[in-house]
Amino acid sequence: MIRNLALCASLALSVATSFAQVPVPAPSTPPAVAAPPASTAPAAPKAWESLSPEQQRVLQGYQGQWNTLPAERQQALAKGSQRWISMTPQQRAGAQQRFSQWRAMPPEQRQLLRQRWQEFKSLPPERQREVRDSFNRFRQMPPERRQQLRQQWRQMTPEQRHRAAQGMHAAPPPHRLPH
Repeated sequence: MIRNLALCASLALSVATSFAQVPVPAPSTPPAVAAPPASTAPAAPKAWESLSPEQQRVLQGYQGQWNTLPAERQQALAKGSQRWISMTPQQRAGAQQRFSQWRAMPPEQRQLLRQRWQEFKSLPPERQREVRDSFNRFRQMPPERRQQLRQQWRQMTPEQRHRAAQGMHAAPPPHRLPH
């Protein structure tokens, strides 16, 4: 249980921090936005004027280069700006914090988190739900307990971590009744 929660927490934390893909007003550099899922038809370019006034305000840092951006990037930014507009102030603050953390990460760490995100997304929906549920249970634990679990995880060898992860996919052992 401890190892399962630690692994789930590690994966879910990676997911949560790695893809805070919301645009911030007037970015100095374009944020990393995941490529949209492949579709049969290529995305059509989106005219700046087709964006709502709120979206234009959120994306104002892109106005001068909007027409030179690939259509997929325009679509992703438009979608992200719409999500941003629909967020509460608390959600925006959290997203900005995660985005700042993302930008501060070394490229190698970002790549690792992107890889973990893809691994998570490749899981069956039921398994994704299990991981999210485990992470939520982990977050509900007292900070001291979470720290204890993190410490135990760090002390495990890569082989032990692998076995723990494999054990998460297996059915729990049957309960034995005393004879």
